[in-house]
Amino acid sequence: MHTTELTIDTGRSPGLVDLTDACARFVADADAGSGLLTVFVPHATAGVVVVELGAGSDADLLAALERLLPHDERWRHRHGAAGHGADHVLPLLVAPSLSVPVIDGRMTLGTWQSIALLDTNRDNPRRTVRLSFLPG
Repeated sequence: MHTTELTIDTGRSPGLVDLTDACARFVADADAGSGLLTVFVPHATAGVVVVELGAGSDADLLAALERLLPHDERWRHRHGAAGHGADHVLPLLVAPSLSVPVIDGRMTLGTWQSIALLDTNRDNPRRTVRLSFLPG
Protein backbone atom coordinates (compact mmCIF):
# COMPACT_ATOMS: atom_id res chain seq x y z
CA MET A 1 0.00 0.00 0.00
CA HIS A 2 1.19 3.51 -0.84
CA THR A 3 0.13 6.41 1.42
CA THR A 4 0.61 10.17 1.75
CA GLU A 5 -0.81 13.01 3.78
CA LEU A 6 -1.89 16.43 2.50
CA THR A 7 -2.35 19.60 4.53
CA ILE A 8 -5.19 21.70 3.15
CA ASP A 9 -5.99 25.29 4.06
CA THR A 10 -9.78 25.60 3.99
CA GLY A 11 -10.16 29.13 5.36
CA ARG A 12 -12.71 30.39 7.85
CA SER A 13 -15.79 30.08 5.64
CA PRO A 14 -17.75 26.92 4.81
CA GLY A 15 -16.62 25.53 1.48
CA LEU A 16 -15.38 22.82 -0.80
CA VAL A 17 -11.75 22.30 -1.77
CA ASP A 18 -11.11 20.39 -4.98
CA LEU A 19 -8.77 17.45 -4.31
CA THR A 20 -9.08 15.82 -7.73
CA ASP A 21 -5.73 16.96 -9.15
CA ALA A 22 -3.87 16.10 -5.93
CA CYS A 23 -5.45 12.64 -5.98
CA ALA A 24 -4.54 12.14 -9.65
CA ARG A 25 -0.92 13.18 -8.96
CA PHE A 26 -0.77 10.79 -6.00
CA VAL A 27 -2.04 7.90 -8.13
CA ALA A 28 0.46 8.77 -10.90
CA ASP A 29 3.38 9.12 -8.44
CA ALA A 30 2.45 5.78 -6.86
CA ASP A 31 2.84 4.16 -10.30
CA ALA A 32 -0.50 2.73 -9.36
CA GLY A 33 -1.64 0.38 -12.06
CA SER A 34 -5.08 -0.80 -10.94
CA GLY A 35 -6.56 -0.87 -7.47
CA LEU A 36 -8.40 1.35 -5.04
CA LEU A 37 -7.72 4.94 -3.94
CA THR A 38 -9.00 5.83 -0.47
CA VAL A 39 -9.38 9.47 0.59
CA PHE A 40 -9.76 9.95 4.36
CA VAL A 41 -10.19 13.06 6.51
CA PRO A 42 -9.28 12.41 10.18
CA HIS A 43 -11.54 15.16 11.50
CA ALA A 44 -14.91 15.09 13.30
CA THR A 45 -16.21 18.15 11.46
CA ALA A 46 -15.27 17.64 7.80
CA GLY A 47 -15.88 15.08 5.08
CA VAL A 48 -15.06 14.14 1.51
CA VAL A 49 -17.47 13.95 -1.39
CA VAL A 50 -17.62 13.06 -5.06
CA VAL A 51 -19.57 15.91 -6.61
CA GLU A 52 -19.76 18.22 -9.61
CA LEU A 53 -17.90 21.42 -8.78
CA GLY A 54 -18.60 24.79 -10.34
CA ALA A 55 -21.67 25.93 -12.29
CA GLY A 56 -23.37 26.74 -8.98
CA SER A 57 -23.17 23.22 -7.57
CA ASP A 58 -20.84 24.29 -4.74
CA ALA A 59 -23.20 27.02 -3.55
CA ASP A 60 -26.22 24.71 -3.90
CA LEU A 61 -24.55 22.01 -1.81
CA LEU A 62 -23.56 24.46 0.93
CA ALA A 63 -27.04 26.04 0.95
CA ALA A 64 -28.70 22.63 1.24
CA LEU A 65 -26.42 21.69 4.14
CA GLU A 66 -27.17 24.98 5.89
CA ARG A 67 -30.92 24.27 5.57
CA LEU A 68 -30.43 20.76 7.02
CA LEU A 69 -27.83 21.72 9.64
CA PRO A 70 -28.27 25.43 10.42
CA HIS A 71 -25.47 27.18 12.29
CA ASP A 72 -27.62 28.59 15.05
CA GLU A 73 -28.03 28.09 18.79
CA ARG A 74 -30.16 24.91 18.72
CA TRP A 75 -27.16 22.58 19.22
CA ARG A 76 -26.09 21.21 22.60
CA HIS A 77 -22.45 21.07 21.49
CA ARG A 78 -21.57 24.74 21.99
CA HIS A 79 -17.84 25.46 21.95
CA GLY A 80 -16.37 27.52 19.12
CA ALA A 81 -18.27 29.64 16.60
CA ALA A 82 -22.05 29.99 16.77
CA GLY A 83 -23.77 26.82 15.62
CA HIS A 84 -20.59 24.73 15.75
CA GLY A 85 -22.68 21.77 16.93
CA ALA A 86 -23.96 21.48 13.35
CA ASP A 87 -20.39 20.78 12.21
CA HIS A 88 -20.26 17.78 14.54
CA VAL A 89 -23.46 16.37 13.02
CA LEU A 90 -22.10 16.75 9.46
CA PRO A 91 -20.55 13.21 9.39
CA LEU A 92 -24.09 11.77 9.45
CA LEU A 93 -24.53 13.23 5.96
CA VAL A 94 -20.97 13.49 4.63
CA ALA A 95 -18.61 10.60 5.30
CA PRO A 96 -15.00 11.19 6.35
CA SER A 97 -13.76 8.81 3.64
CA LEU A 98 -14.45 7.57 0.16
CA SER A 99 -12.96 5.08 -2.28
CA VAL A 100 -12.39 5.46 -6.01
CA PRO A 101 -11.48 2.59 -8.34
CA VAL A 102 -8.26 3.09 -10.29
CA ILE A 103 -7.77 1.29 -13.60
CA ASP A 104 -4.47 1.41 -15.48
CA GLY A 105 -3.21 4.27 -13.32
CA ARG A 106 -6.29 6.50 -13.73
CA MET A 107 -9.14 7.23 -11.36
CA THR A 108 -12.45 6.12 -12.86
CA LEU A 109 -14.40 9.27 -12.08
CA GLY A 110 -17.29 10.27 -14.32
CA THR A 111 -17.11 13.26 -16.64
CA TRP A 112 -18.45 15.80 -14.14
CA GLN A 113 -17.24 14.15 -10.93
CA SER A 114 -14.60 15.71 -8.71
CA ILE A 115 -13.25 14.69 -5.31
CA ALA A 116 -13.66 17.48 -2.78
CA LEU A 117 -13.02 18.17 0.88
CA LEU A 118 -16.16 19.60 2.48
CA ASP A 119 -15.53 21.80 5.50
CA THR A 120 -18.31 23.78 7.19
CA ASN A 121 -16.31 24.42 10.37
CA ARG A 122 -15.29 28.08 10.70
CA ASP A 123 -12.99 27.32 13.65
CA ASN A 124 -10.45 25.03 11.94
CA PRO A 125 -8.88 26.51 8.79
CA ARG A 126 -6.31 23.72 8.31
CA ARG A 127 -7.19 20.10 7.51
CA THR A 128 -5.34 16.86 6.96
CA VAL A 129 -6.29 14.53 4.11
CA ARG A 130 -4.80 11.02 3.89
CA LEU A 131 -4.55 9.32 0.52
CA SER A 132 -3.91 5.59 0.29
CA PHE A 133 -3.59 3.34 -2.76
CA LEU A 134 -4.21 -0.36 -2.44
CA PRO A 135 -3.09 -2.27 -5.56
CA GLY A 136 -5.64 -4.69 -6.98
